Amino acid sequence: MVAMMVERWAGFGSAAATVIFLWPVVQKYVPPTFRLYLTAWAAKLAACFNPYLQITISEYGAERFQRSDFFLAVEAYLSDACARRARKLKAELVKDSKNLRVTVDDHEEVTDDFSGTTIWWYASKRQSKANVISIYPGEDERRFYQVVFHRRHRDLVVDSYLPFVLGEGRAVTVKNRQRRLFTNNASCNWNPYRSKSVWSHVAFEHPATFDTLAMHPDEKEAIVDDLMAFQESKDYYAKVGKAWKRGYLLYGPPGTGKSTMIAAMANFLDYDVYDLELTAVKNNTELRKLFIETTGKSIIVIEDIDCSIDLTGKRRKDKKASSDKDSDDDDKPKLPMDPEKDNATKVTLSGLLNFIDGLWSACGGERIIIFTTNHKEKLDPALIRRGRMDKHIEMSYCRFEGFKVLAKNYLDVIKHELFGEIQQLLEETNMSPADVAENLMPMSKKKKRDPDLCLSGLVKALKQAKEDAAAAAAKAKEEEEAKEAEAKKVKEKEEAEVKKVNEENKGKDKAPEEANGDIKEGDK
Repeated sequence: MVAMMVERWAGFGSAAATVIFLWPVVQKYVPPTFRLYLTAWAAKLAACFNPYLQITISEYGAERFQRSDFFLAVEAYLSDACARRARKLKAELVKDSKNLRVTVDDHEEVTDDFSGTTIWWYASKRQSKANVISIYPGEDERRFYQVVFHRRHRDLVVDSYLPFVLGEGRAVTVKNRQRRLFTNNASCNWNPYRSKSVWSHVAFEHPATFDTLAMHPDEKEAIVDDLMAFQESKDYYAKVGKAWKRGYLLYGPPGTGKSTMIAAMANFLDYDVYDLELTAVKNNTELRKLFIETTGKSIIVIEDIDCSIDLTGKRRKDKKASSDKDSDDDDKPKLPMDPEKDNATKVTLSGLLNFIDGLWSACGGERIIIFTTNHKEKLDPALIRRGRMDKHIEMSYCRFEGFKVLAKNYLDVIKHELFGEIQQLLEETNMSPADVAENLMPMSKKKKRDPDLCLSGLVKALKQAKEDAAAAAAKAKEEEEAKEAEAKKVKEKEEAEVKKVNEENKGKDKAPEEANGDIKEGDK
């Protein structure tokens, strides 16, 4: 029996050696059509003896100018999960990544285990044989991954393992990426052949966190809980039929930390930030395109929205007035508008509302939209209602709880004898966190690392601010009293004139009556 097996394998080996010897001859002299037939037949023959299957994942797919998302996910997954088992590695600093990435080198094999199944990965590349310079990336050198597995595990690999690799690879990419701060480019600079030309970006490196934010701890905790609930509620949003997004309105006086709050949110969630400058957007179509080109896991910010363009409640009155004026001028000939001079934005309130929660807002997911304003009362109620701006956060003046955070951050001080006086002054005086921080920051050599001098300077600044506020209030009161006195004088003068006119009219009415009386007596 053993002898028969040895003879059979010897015959198979001889046949294989013959095929290997004759294959170069076949490639050289056999016509291409017949050669393809022989290749397919040889593959079928090999499949009878080889129980392993392989799947190839190419670097460039149908979109030949862009690397395959699946290839990038596999590369990230292997670098994180399997690179330690490889003997040949390569290190590179990937664009928009904050960490050095070590990946499996070309022509190297690594193994992975999934649900008790061993799976082999091969990193390979193939040089192009044609002496042609291609305009497509990857044509001269084609890189690809091959995953090899036993055919009895086909369903497991295709239905479970590869989706698992895709998800884990994307998660690794997000974890290692360098977060970015985007701003929209003017539409005249958009490139129709490059969709990413509508936004430009720099690395987002703002250090703000909720720990360093000057705000009452209870308020910070409520905001953090809300952000965590949003980030973990993808399935819930799908269940209730809402787009996976949330709106925040940050309002309050200048210097109260609205921009710092946005940076703290981005750092907490690990999101990119898109700073949308509305004055550079010409119309609603451009606004929609900008939204489409944003990615998930991002915060879209429109700062000082009441100052960006006229989207306040006054728009209706202005629109009505302009429509009345246009109706009067309908009969007059109008000159065509020069497009180069027509640079004013035509973004409408309706377009912005659709941007926030219209049909296009459901494109993608996991986005936060933030508006900031110094004057909440100026905004149109339709713009900030719940469902659009879901949570309204007031960024107010610095109070004692916020001051304690700043004192710890800037001076490493938790308790001090001046805290009691500062607490009382902060309750009596409106000072922004930015002004408080400026007084606590030891920028000079004299104040450097000396909490006593910094806190004394803050007390002095608070007292001065209190005096200035009292003086301003007194002046405003005097001006108000002067206006009231002036109004009273004007009113008294008007009443006197009205009284005088009434008396004159009364005298004129009385004179004809007396004249009529004299005539009647003469007749008698």
